[in-house]
Amino acid sequence: MQKKSLKLVSVILALSVAGCGLLPAKEDETKGWSASRLYSEARDELSSGNYEKAVQYFEKLEARYPFGTYAQQAQMEIAYAYYKDGDQPQALAAVERFIKLHPNHPDVDYMYYLRGLINFNDHVGFLDFLSKQDPSERDPKAARDAFDSFKLLAERFPNSKYAPDAIARMKYLVDALAEYQVHVANYYYRRGAYLAAANRAQFAVSNYPNAPAVEEALYVMVRSYRALGLRELHDDALRVLNKNFPNSVYFHGGPVKDEPWWKIW
Repeated sequence: MQKKSLKLVSVILALSVAGCGLLPAKEDETKGWSASRLYSEARDELSSGNYEKAVQYFEKLEARYPFGTYAQQAQMEIAYAYYKDGDQPQALAAVERFIKLHPNHPDVDYMYYLRGLINFNDHVGFLDFLSKQDPSERDPKAARDAFDSFKLLAERFPNSKYAPDAIARMKYLVDALAEYQVHVANYYYRRGAYLAAANRAQFAVSNYPNAPAVEEALYVMVRSYRALGLRELHDDALRVLNKNFPNSVYFHGGPVKDEPWWKIW
């Protein structure tokens, strides 16, 4: 009886598998579409926020008409669709592919700009100062990558319509990166890691000399060197702070509470 049951099950499974093979394959709705129609439909999906569908159409367009004018445009649109969909790795891969394949394309400046935007939107996480995560463990790589992309755009394509916005974003990123370094320096100072605090603050001063956060960075250096008993370094940092920020709030009980500077020694 058991053998008959097993045989019956085997027959049913075999028939099921065979039946699947008999089902007609789903017809490709885009079969026979021209390049212009594929592009138009893909753009409509993109405008409607159906990014996955848009990518599918653009990829079909590129595959079927690889040498047409629409193919290169489709490659750019794919990068943009991934960017809008929040898929950073795929977006960056699409951008890099386009730049590699078409370094002299008349719109390649846009791809450098898009690469900057992709990384720019990813940098916010490392500036989340409200997080309980150790700020020294966050990686500002995305912000640096965004800065490098915008800088490359501004240098290679100074007349690009995207250059002014790229330059403005570069300034913001410089200020943000400096603020991040000072935030980490303060984090170390509060935990008694005075040498690490001084080094982080020094990094901010050296690498982002025009950022607003430099004022606080110098003050962190003053406090850290005082705590370490390094009077010469302390005096040098204090001299630079006093020269560049003679009216600094940190001399008069500003945001970071400490002994007045003249009572340090």
